[in-house]
Amino acid sequence: MKTLERLVAEKLLKVKAVKLQPANPFTWASGWKSPIYCDNRKTLSYPAIRSFIKLELARIISENYENAEAIAGVATGAIAQGALVADLLGLPFVYIRTAPKDHGLENLIEGELKPGSKVVIIEDLVSTGGSSLKAVEAVRNFGCDVVGMAAIFTHGFPVAEEKFKEANVKIITLSNYDAVIEEAVRTSYISKSEIATLHEWRKDPANWNHNL
Repeated sequence: MKTLERLVAEKLLKVKAVKLQPANPFTWASGWKSPIYCDNRKTLSYPAIRSFIKLELARIISENYENAEAIAGVATGAIAQGALVADLLGLPFVYIRTAPKDHGLENLIEGELKPGSKVVIIEDLVSTGGSSLKAVEAVRNFGCDVVGMAAIFTHGFPVAEEKFKEANVKIITLSNYDAVIEEAVRTSYISKSEIATLHEWRKDPANWNHNL
């Protein structure tokens, strides 16, 4: 029987929420060259996969963060899925902007969040961890307790793992980079000869040269 991380990886690859192109890398917004591109918003267009992810996120929150009093989604990728999970769990929902609005109330957190609430933050994707931990900081600055984070996918960068540890944030993800590679090889999405390239990139993504 497949593990959850392999099952989710299979679904992400199937709907092209995750794409692998070791020979023709993508360029991220940061300027990094990458053999992988992930856009989990695509899963929202497939009802069966959308529901599967919603149910599994809700399950890991119920099992690991049983004292959660509110759900917060990180804009923009985790707003929809966060709202679905909050609805399933019967909890209040808010979302966290990447920057405060430049007009009106200049909110960073949208919705009604009671100070002192125990909050679980939902992310769609964790890369370096920077934007995820900014969301954690925003919730903490609001006077709430972040009991943990649940995410659909992580690249598993050591730098991100270290940042979460330093920030004292527990994070649980449905799937990860290694599981995607394993599923991609199993389904012949990539060849075994490309595995080394994929592993090499993750060691130092900022300085990776795919031409070497």
